[in-house]
Parts: sequence; C-alpha cells; structure tokens
Amino acid sequence: MKVAVVILTWNGLRHLKTFLPSVVQHSIGHAIFVIDNGSLDGSKEWLSTTYPTISVIRLDRNLGFCDGYNKGLQQIKSEYYVLLNSDVEVTDGWIEPLIDIFDKKPEVAAIQPKILSFENKTSFEYAGAAGGHIDWLGYPFCRGRIFDTLEEDNGQYNDISEIFWASGACLFIRSHLFHKHAGFDWAFFAHMEEIDLCWRLKNLGYKILYSSESTVYHLGGGTLQKSSPYKTFLNYRNGLFLLYKNLPGSKLYQTIIIRLFLDGISGLRHVFKLEFRFVSAILKAHFSFYAHILLGKIKRNNSLNTFSEPILKSSVVYKYFILNLKYFSEIIK
Repeated sequence: MKVAVVILTWNGLRHLKTFLPSVVQHSIGHAIFVIDNGSLDGSKEWLSTTYPTISVIRLDRNLGFCDGYNKGLQQIKSEYYVLLNSDVEVTDGWIEPLIDIFDKKPEVAAIQPKILSFENKTSFEYAGAAGGHIDWLGYPFCRGRIFDTLEEDNGQYNDISEIFWASGACLFIRSHLFHKHAGFDWAFFAHMEEIDLCWRLKNLGYKILYSSESTVYHLGGGTLQKSSPYKTFLNYRNGLFLLYKNLPGSKLYQTIIIRLFLDGISGLRHVFKLEFRFVSAILKAHFSFYAHILLGKIKRNNSLNTFSEPILKSSVVYKYFILNLKYFSEIIK
C-alpha cells in the first residue's frame, strides 16, 4: 500500500457524518482507515453500516491524540501516512501533489497542505494555516496566523516552502520515519506533538514542507475549544516539553527560565481578568512539567546530528503584543 489516509476519532460521530463524505469522495484509489479511541457515541456502529469498506481500528479506551495514533498506526502498513483530523473537509486532488513531492524529494520527511477555515473559506485556519514556525523561545506561529490573528488567503502563500513544523490537522509523513523515530511522544497526550516530531526530524537533517498545491478546510476546536482550561494546561506544559526535549544544553536553561517568567506574566493577565481557572491551568502545567522530568517521563533528545534554528531569532510575543505586528510578513522582518 502506498498511501493510507488515517483519521483518529473519539466520540466524534457528528464530525464523521459531516466531513468523512468529502474524504471518501476525494480519496478514490487510496485506503482510508479510522482509528477509534474507545468511542461510546455510536461511531463504530455508524461506520460499519454506512462505510463498510473503511477499515476501523478499535482501541479499548481513549489514549489521546499521540498514543491513539501510535497504537493504531502499528496496524497499518503503508509507504506514506496522511494523518487527518476528523473535522477536516478535503478537496479534489488533495493527495497526489504532496505524494509527488515525496517521490521526488527523499530528504522531505513531512508535508502539510494549505489549511483554510471551514467556517470562513477565504481565511487561513488557526491549526497550521500555511505552515508552522517557532521563535527562539519556542512559541509557535504560522504563515497566515499569528496568535489569534488570521490572514485572508489572497494567494500570498501560494508556494512550496520549507517550514519548521507541519500541522497535525493534516499531516503527510513517511511511515518508516514515523515509526523509526518513535512517532508522537505519548507524554504530550495532545497538542504540539507534531511540532516535537517535526523538530526531531529536522534535527536529524530532514526537511518539512508546506505546499499550496493541496487545500483542505479545517473546522478547528473539534476536540477541545480554545476556551477550555485543559487546552490551556496542555499548551503551556507541552510548550515546555518542546524546549526541554529539543534544545541543546547551551540554550536550554536560559530559555526555560525566560519562558517561565513569561508564563507568570500570562498568569497575572488572567488574574486581572478574574479568569482564575486559566491561572490554575498554568500552575498545573508547570507542576506537571517538573513531575515529568523528576519521574523520567519526558526525555531529552540526546542524538542530535544538527540543531535546527528557528526562523525568528527574536520574540513573537514581543512583536505581537508590544509592537502590535499582526502578520507573518511583519513578524519575520
């Protein structure tokens, strides 16, 4: 098998009903798999009756995004994986252009398409947009999305470009590299695990690409809304995981200290806004980070061939919130 389109779901029946038809319609000739993370909403029964030709891999409980994919993909033998969120609408010819890049460029480990908003199809979507980057403190941002500012798609990112990380909402990846390098780190559970995987692959000398020759539309927030304190917890904790795992020792401690300081400022902003549940989430994120290190549950990457420097050597937080620069073209100057 050359290409396997793989959708992970957990109690996502409503998304499957809305978005799976487009995947089936526009993926003719390619195998489609659904990994069910122990759903209890009738997803498995609906799939078996509505799409009996789709292979369903059933896990007995919710293992999260990371281990859900890790366990499920062990049962899928394919040259390339297309990891697709259950709330993504795909378009005609969305697979072939990116597979063609893989076939021609063996140094490319992962690719993402143009990701636009399902609800506003002329705008980029939060989770990936036109390809991800990080600043020197590890804060992620995208071409087409800086924090909560989303650009309109006016063709400004109609290209094939090297990026720092490809979005897990629609991630094309070589299967042998996914398995050889341990896939997603289970400790992340969900959120930023694709950044960690891409960073590890880049540190090994591989390239991560974005290509506008394929377009998909992402609903976003299908599992956790942006207003969820648990999502805040995951983002703050996993951001620290990213730095601890992938920065060289010469950069690690000063960077972590600055991040902790900035997290404290962020927590104070929530205090002043009386958003105490988010303050609690940030504190829990820090304690979880320390606990994972002390218990050896998160490990540094000690086999770096190279260290991949971020595109932005300054702070995206400073440029966005202090200098009021809202667009990618302004941020990277």
